[in-house]
Amino acid sequence: MSISFNNKDCLLIVDLQNDFCPEGALPVPEGDKTAEAINPYINKALEAKALIAASRDWHPFNHCSFQSEGGIWPRHCVQGTRGAEFHHSLNLPKDALIISKGTNPEKEAYSAFEDTGLEEILKERGIKRVVVGGLALDYCVKASALDAKKAGFEVVLLKNATRAVNVNPTDGEKALEVLSSNGVYIVENE
Repeated sequence: MSISFNNKDCLLIVDLQNDFCPEGALPVPEGDKTAEAINPYINKALEAKALIAASRDWHPFNHCSFQSEGGIWPRHCVQGTRGAEFHHSLNLPKDALIISKGTNPEKEAYSAFEDTGLEEILKERGIKRVVVGGLALDYCVKASALDAKKAGFEVVLLKNATRAVNVNPTDGEKALEVLSSNGVYIVENE
């Protein structure tokens, strides 16, 4: 199925940052290929005047998710560092809505909707459907898609434009099952 966009859609690009790509602090296998896969959707969204939003982990140096602070993850996406920058091959338009998450040092936040005001922004702009891609499928993409669904949006996952970190080998597959069973429409290929 081919995805088309209109001005009531939001293309939500989740955490396509250097630290989640090869050679980053918390690399997702083939994370860099996700940027290449999502760029054609950006072009379609621009043509249709859809909203383009990009979330980013934007952690303080002492974030609770870091192993040094008792969390489970290596230090990643620290505010103002190269690792926190969007991947260079992502063709993000200058007027994209940037959503920073994980800014509270004492709270983990996987979803682009958690404590960011994104739901309110989308509703104010009359958005009806959220089309999601990015990193990582089994954490931030899943959480963002589920929160979008809970907020009442129609949600589409671009399967070819996401990758799983797969801490456990089947985490990505399980994430797809959870998303599908919660009413998220999964587009297999474009």
